Amino acid sequence: MPEDETLQHSHDESESEDEEEDVVEAIPKFDIDPTTLTPLSPEVISKQATINLGTIGHVAHGKSTVVKAISGVMTVRFKNELVRNITIKLGYANAKIYKCENEACPRPGCYRSYPSHKEDNPPCERPGCGHRMKLVRHVSFVDCPGHDILMATMLNGAAVMDAALLLVAGNETCPQPQTSEHLAAVEIMKLEHIIILQNKVDLIKEAQALEHQKSISAFVKGTVAESSPIVPISAQLKYNIDAVNEYIVKRIPIPFRDFTSEPRLIVIRSFDVNKPGAEVDELKGGVAGGSILKGVLRLGQEVEIRPGIVTKDSAGRNRCKPIFSRIVSLHAENNHLQIAVPGGLIGVGTRIDPTLCRADRLVGQVLGAVGKLPKVYTELEISMFLLRRLLGVKTEDKKQTKVAKLAKNELLLINIGSTSTGGRVLSVKADLAKIQLTSPACTEVGEKVALSRRIDKHWRLVGQSLLLYLFFFYSCLTLSTGWGSVQRGTVLEVD
Repeated sequence: MPEDETLQHSHDESESEDEEEDVVEAIPKFDIDPTTLTPLSPEVISKQATINLGTIGHVAHGKSTVVKAISGVMTVRFKNELVRNITIKLGYANAKIYKCENEACPRPGCYRSYPSHKEDNPPCERPGCGHRMKLVRHVSFVDCPGHDILMATMLNGAAVMDAALLLVAGNETCPQPQTSEHLAAVEIMKLEHIIILQNKVDLIKEAQALEHQKSISAFVKGTVAESSPIVPISAQLKYNIDAVNEYIVKRIPIPFRDFTSEPRLIVIRSFDVNKPGAEVDELKGGVAGGSILKGVLRLGQEVEIRPGIVTKDSAGRNRCKPIFSRIVSLHAENNHLQIAVPGGLIGVGTRIDPTLCRADRLVGQVLGAVGKLPKVYTELEISMFLLRRLLGVKTEDKKQTKVAKLAKNELLLINIGSTSTGGRVLSVKADLAKIQLTSPACTEVGEKVALSRRIDKHWRLVGQSLLLYLFFFYSCLTLSTGWGSVQRGTVLEVD
């Protein structure tokens, strides 16, 4: 009967509300003043990384291997990655870096790195030292793929980097195509702190290594990496890794972190953690992985994710519906957190339908406090700067490498933060361009934009830009023809 169905519906709703109240009551209460925290506060770096380091460079130059040598974590996890022995999705790993408290302990051996679950004051491993080590840094690695067809994935990772390790294989000529393309990409993202790692020196003779080092210096001359140290290493044999740890501590400053603003996290990975065949009462909500740009996330906090669920109406216009949920867990690898601060890679457990998070479906979304996120845009106006020549393309004809100006109705790949989407050029005037996005983006004026153009079936970085104006509903960045920033755009009203 209709009355019975109504009663049953009301009963189900009350049970759901009771379950949510039980979850909230189960979350431990705590009182931490964010204004007293810094990126080096012991209560912070004991459990959470506060610096994001990217590993960039050409395919098979040892990016994932050096992350494993420093952190002990292998970032290549998926079957298709293991079979092909390449990184396809963004890898992630945390590491703690320590320094021996004994001033007589010789450098660089006094610097050691361990996985993020290591205690804060382990004993020094140098024979005869007898002192203990002090935790000085807790870093997150963003392991980027080096293959040319995965450039968009690399750009997503660059959005959260504070500094980068540029891997250059000593047994190959420098530069290789993606070595130059990745370096240009981090320049676009305004990364100023880069450490160059001359890897695989165990495969070449000393004289060859010295000549190769000169070629690296010539390659980076005039770039943001011109004054960067060049460290010879063998990631496979863990040779000179302690020197890399020392350079990370001494050459990469602690970035400024805003702990008091409303929280904002950009999503670079998302997961369904439920195993096939799990019972209904054992199902867990989806997990969003990313880095907090500012503010502090807390257990039990109500959050909003934008743009959310994007659909089209009968007229073919985009509609977006933000996702609302509650944080039920916070993780930094195996460390359980009560609060999560800016910097480092964080896993945010929610009560979102896991099918919405499966297979990185939330990548490009922005998570934050309810009602405090930027608007969603469909069109944007950017100020751009095109590269003089194409990067990552081998050709004998220099004319073919020259980057042509943007043309009306041209299709581009746009990267804004961790958002990768298509864009159609509506108009171009001098260094300004108006672009219509194929998918909505959550962004704001001043965001860095990377532009890419399809060349020989691959997306190639051509420039950078800044968003000047936004036309609400969504916005995006492109990487391949230039770069710039958002100036203004067209807003899409959310449901």
